[in-house]
Amino acid sequence: MSEAVSALNGAEYEGAVLVQDAGLQGMITLRGDLAGAALGKALHDLCSLAVPAPRRMTSAGTRSALWMSPDELLVLCPYGDAPRLASGLQAALAGEHALVATVSDARAMFTLDGASLREVLAKLAPVDMAPGRIEPGEVRRTRLAQVAAAFWLEREGRARVVCFRSVARYVFDILSDAASPDAAVGVFDGR
Repeated sequence: MSEAVSALNGAEYEGAVLVQDAGLQGMITLRGDLAGAALGKALHDLCSLAVPAPRRMTSAGTRSALWMSPDELLVLCPYGDAPRLASGLQAALAGEHALVATVSDARAMFTLDGASLREVLAKLAPVDMAPGRIEPGEVRRTRLAQVAAAFWLEREGRARVVCFRSVARYVFDILSDAASPDAAVGVFDGR
C-alpha cells in the first residue's frame, strides 16, 4: 500500500508571509440539521466539539468544527483519526437526514504566517480583511482568485486555507505571488 502524502508534500514560500503546505489533515464533511439534537450530540460525544455559530469555529485539542453553510460543517482532526470518527458519526446519525464523508484526501490545506497575511488574502478574496471586520475564529468560505476555498484566522498573524486538492498547486502559486515582497500594497501593515 502506498504512503499518503499531502497535495504539495511540504512546499513552502517565504515572502511577505510564509506560505506552507500544512501536511496531511483529517477532514470530514458533516451535513445535516445543525440545530438538531442528534447532530449536536454526535459531534459532542465523538469529537468533543460544539456546533459552531454561523461563520465561526469551535475547537477542542486537535479537533475543530468549522461552519461552512447553514447545513454543513467541516470537521478537522488528525489525519489518521478521520476514518474512525467518520464511521462513528455515520453510526450515531443513522436514521437522521445527514451526510458524513471523509474528504481528507480530496482537500489541501495551507498555513500562512506573518504580519502581512491580511493583505495577502485581501488581494485574492472578496472579503473585507480589515481588523475588526474579520477576527480570529471566524471562517470564510469564498473564492481565492478563480477557485473555491475557505480560510480562517487561527490568531493574528496566522491563517489556514483549505481548497480542493485538484487546485492545490494553483492556490499555492497565487498565495505565493500575493506574498511576493515586490507585490506589497501596504494597506493593513502600515507600509
